[in-house]
Amino acid sequence: MTETTSSTGAAKPRPLSPHLSVYKMIPTMAMSIIHRITGSALYFGTILVAWWLIAAATGEAAYETVNWFFGTLIGRLILFGYTWALMHHLLGGLKHLMQDTGAGLEKHFTTRMAIVQPFVSIALTILIWVIGYAVR
Repeated sequence: MTETTSSTGAAKPRPLSPHLSVYKMIPTMAMSIIHRITGSALYFGTILVAWWLIAAATGEAAYETVNWFFGTLIGRLILFGYTWALMHHLLGGLKHLMQDTGAGLEKHFTTRMAIVQPFVSIALTILIWVIGYAVR
């Protein structure tokens, strides 16, 4: 605690907010952090989607350049990561939407959801890519 002086001049202790190092990392905290990170990743990934759309509107040469990039190993890894970020963020958003109705606020339920969410987001991402390659 720190001390501050009141209007009478007497020092009184003031509580401090605990630092992050005080808290133990729990699944819901980790998913909250990852939700924010995936939101930021989606912001930058959307620039790539815009690049693809602008290239498609610009002409065949620009479109082929973008398709070439997305066809490389690095491009596919970026697209895979973008797909995962989208699925993970979507699941987190659906969880928050459900909780906004007042459902699923119990501690054991939120912890279970936080543990399951990464596995479901990875499974959905793989499913989307398998379907994409099958249709291709």
